[in-house]
Amino acid sequence: MIIVLKNPAGHVRSRHLEKNTVLTQTKRWIYNLLGALFFITGFIGIFLPVLPTTVFMILALWAFSNGSERFHQWLYNHPRFGPPLQDWEERGVIPLKGKVTAVAVMSLSALYLVFLSEAPVWAIAAAITCMVCVAIYVVSRPGA
Repeated sequence: MIIVLKNPAGHVRSRHLEKNTVLTQTKRWIYNLLGALFFITGFIGIFLPVLPTTVFMILALWAFSNGSERFHQWLYNHPRFGPPLQDWEERGVIPLKGKVTAVAVMSLSALYLVFLSEAPVWAIAAAITCMVCVAIYVVSRPGA
């Protein structure tokens, strides 16, 4: 961005503003923090079957794409995490294993809410409605 300034004598000069304002730096820091948190959660999901790894890696990739090109490229080209992320970004593909895991975990969660939870009926209905919408979206995506 260029700002044109006139001094009292009428001489024109221009000043380039830096893109890296405090607000921009703060946003990048927040996106990188989110990317790290999503990545860590996805990494934990490798070892805990109740956490979906791919979903959190997609979120980490999105956050890093807004915060750090270096981290984005590292994750996108990672030998283990890169191929499913590339499939998602290029074709919107969710692997069959991911689909089955997501729908199974949502189904178990819904059963828990219905039979074991003491949550209000409206909250259970809202949660199950969200799960059904997400399940429809996940199943409707192309598979790998």
